[in-house]
Amino acid sequence: MSAADERRHITPLLNNLEGPHSLRQIDDTDLLKRIAEELRNELLDAVSLTGGHLGAGLGVVELTVALHAIFDTPEDRLIWDVSHQAYPHKILTDRRDRIRTLRKGGGLSGFTRRAESRYDPFGAAHSSTSISAALGMAVARDLGGQRRNIVAVIGDGAMSAGMAYEALNNAGAMAARLIVVLNDNAMSIAAPVGALNRYLSNLTGRGGSEPACGRPDRTLFSDLGFRYVGPIDGHDLDQLLLTLRRVRDDPSPGPVLIHIVTEKGHGYAPAMGSPDRLHAVSGFDVTTGVQAKSSPQAPTYTEVYAKALIAEAEIDSAIVAITAAMPSGTGVDAFAKRFPKRAFDVGIAEQHAVTFAAGMAAEGMKPFCTIYSTFLQRAYDQVVHDVALQSLPVRFAIDRAGLVGADGATHAGSFDLGYLGMLPGIVIMAPSDEAELMHMVATAVAIDDRPSAVRYPRGAGTGIALPARGKVLEVGRGRIVREGGGDIAILSLGTRLQECLKAADELDGLGLSTTVADARFAKPIDCELVERLVREHRALIVIEEGVVGGFSSLVLHHLAVTNQIHTGARIRPMVLPDRFLDHDHPHAQYDDAGLTARHIVTAALDLCACSPGDRRRFASAHPQF
Repeated sequence: MSAADERRHITPLLNNLEGPHSLRQIDDTDLLKRIAEELRNELLDAVSLTGGHLGAGLGVVELTVALHAIFDTPEDRLIWDVSHQAYPHKILTDRRDRIRTLRKGGGLSGFTRRAESRYDPFGAAHSSTSISAALGMAVARDLGGQRRNIVAVIGDGAMSAGMAYEALNNAGAMAARLIVVLNDNAMSIAAPVGALNRYLSNLTGRGGSEPACGRPDRTLFSDLGFRYVGPIDGHDLDQLLLTLRRVRDDPSPGPVLIHIVTEKGHGYAPAMGSPDRLHAVSGFDVTTGVQAKSSPQAPTYTEVYAKALIAEAEIDSAIVAITAAMPSGTGVDAFAKRFPKRAFDVGIAEQHAVTFAAGMAAEGMKPFCTIYSTFLQRAYDQVVHDVALQSLPVRFAIDRAGLVGADGATHAGSFDLGYLGMLPGIVIMAPSDEAELMHMVATAVAIDDRPSAVRYPRGAGTGIALPARGKVLEVGRGRIVREGGGDIAILSLGTRLQECLKAADELDGLGLSTTVADARFAKPIDCELVERLVREHRALIVIEEGVVGGFSSLVLHHLAVTNQIHTGARIRPMVLPDRFLDHDHPHAQYDDAGLTARHIVTAALDLCACSPGDRRRFASAHPQF
């Protein structure tokens, strides 16, 4: 029996389902419970092969079955907030045959996605958008004279973000009928923080042996205009079905909030015994929960950032670290172990994180606001209004810059060079390797009169030797890393430098002498270096891990306003393409984006007007390119 046949042999009920409508034809709750157990086993097996987000999905298996059994999806709209927990939903909604392609090139997205299925009415991968989207759909339904149900599922961690309360505030003042399911598992990506977590703990009696039962006389949500139902046990399928059916059939107008209590990682002992409930995993052994280990490699940029920040904080007590619900993902957890009183996790609240850091900076502290590039987008007005406009020395440590692989377009750090580069006075740095990152952390500490940012990628570094502590760089000064002749100059910002050096080797082999420079700073640009490269070479390639409007645009703008753009080298910017790039292995993504050594060589040959014969000889002699 093949592995696929064996898997299907242990899920006989799941095999016979023809979609969510099949669940709605089952009156036997015990049968639905068996389906839920098979669904949990299918989820475990699939993610053990693909890796991905596990704990959140395990915690909503019963809820997923109940929602599709009670509501007429996809006519009724079901919106998953963030959608880390949506793998069981995907299995039940006509995607089981592709579930083992999760997060792989050409496969299923790790998040809900409108283009992927009619059962995904709203795409999500960032937190706290579901209630706003649900309210918009409910109002559109009412204006169109329709009668469908609109259901949003949001976790307690996502309820720490201001947008969720903006939506609650708006919905509670309207008569629009929508259902919000608050999935309270006392976990976000890390343990939840803040007063809301304490409030929900009081509602549920969390910490006791059983969730509290019965309806509290008054809650925050009822005061905001929602009919509050709960708390109820989110793993008790009988109770879930009864509650959802009653809410569905209740003709009363206005919004409803159903508060369910679940356990992240429920039903799988290794997850329940893990501090993060196995939030995200690589491939693993289902029996033991042991994850596949990669071969030893260089430390990650995140680890190096934490090491550098700790080294600086050892001698400067004004340094503090701030993160927004991502302590382990950003390395702030390591900083917190060394300096627990100087580390702050503010929850999923990026806007607050930035202005909180601005307040600290205004009082003489040296805050490092440590946030993924894609999440910093959520706080852009605060970066502009509360930090840049006041020239406050907030240091932005921007993790996951550039393309990020399996998480895809929703998590790609494609835009920060553009949206930060337009701000007056800001200093923006991008290291070419992990030692450079240490130097840039030290430089950020020294910049105490304006905001600064250092952006760095996900994953391992180059393995270069690291200093005990970084050294302060001259602001706005790049460096030549390979001196060539007068043919090609390549100016790199960030970690594409290694690809640039590979391309330079190939170009030299073709008789095109190549200079490679590391810009280090996207802003202020090294005008002297740029002008020298243009003046002394036939062609200049400027390469970065960001979209149009970033570093290359600043370089071209400088050359244009100084009347050098047509008097020196031919110039080619190489940036991410003007489209969203789907999930895949990072190298495949950069190949798709046209930012590998092969593409750099091709661009150089074009700029130098090499003959078709030269290009054919290059292609045949270098098939790896």
